[in-house]
Parts: sequence; C-alpha cells; structure tokens
Amino acid sequence: QVQLVESGGGSVQAGETLRLSCAASGLSTSQNCMGWFRQAPGKEREGIAVIYPAVGATYYAPSVKGRFYISQDNAKNTVSLQMFSLKTEDTALYYCAAGGTRCLTNTFSPSVYNYWGQGTQVTVSS
Repeated sequence: QVQLVESGGGSVQAGETLRLSCAASGLSTSQNCMGWFRQAPGKEREGIAVIYPAVGATYYAPSVKGRFYISQDNAKNTVSLQMFSLKTEDTALYYCAAGGTRCLTNTFSPSVYNYWGQGTQVTVSS
C-alpha cells in the first residue's frame, strides 16, 4: 500500500523560508516522478516542482523557479521542497504526489500522478 505523508508546513512571514518533506512508503521515490503541488482557496491545483531521480530530471513552475528547490533522499525515501523568499501568494495547501514515469511528457498535470498525500498548509503573511 502506497502512502505519502507531508510535513513541515506552517505560518511564516514574507521573505522567510520553509522546508517541506514527503515520506513515502510502498514505492521508491528514486524510481518515480515525485511532485509537489499546491492549491489555494478558489484556485486549481498547481504543479510547482517535480523530480525524477532515475533520469536526473527536475522541473519547476515559473512561479517558484529560483526560490524553491526539490530534492530526494534515497536512504530515507523522502522528497523535500526547500522554499526560500516566500511570498504571500505562496499561501496554499501543499501536496506531495507520485506518478510513474509520465512526468517526462506531462510534468505538471495532476492526472499523471497516481498517489497523493493529505497535504500540509503553508501560510505566508506580509
């Protein structure tokens, strides 16, 4: 049974940093596309960062490129999202997702991802 559990969310001021972590069980984070998505109230779910360690690929949405960094840890079977220079518009529920190999062609499409965590809230205030 696959399980993804996010942690690390919280409330911060604009300009601060947070690190989210996704602990996976039942699948290998190194052999799957692993993504971070977020959803703000009233908005669609948005893909922001994806890593596919098996081919050494990382992808970032323009809205977070240069501020957020995704990484994967083989030993812990986790995927992390380091977030710098947070903005109020980064406020959202953040989800970890896992999805085979299809991220190579449909990187930020939620339909590509088969497994989802419950989400962790990030709130950035000015």
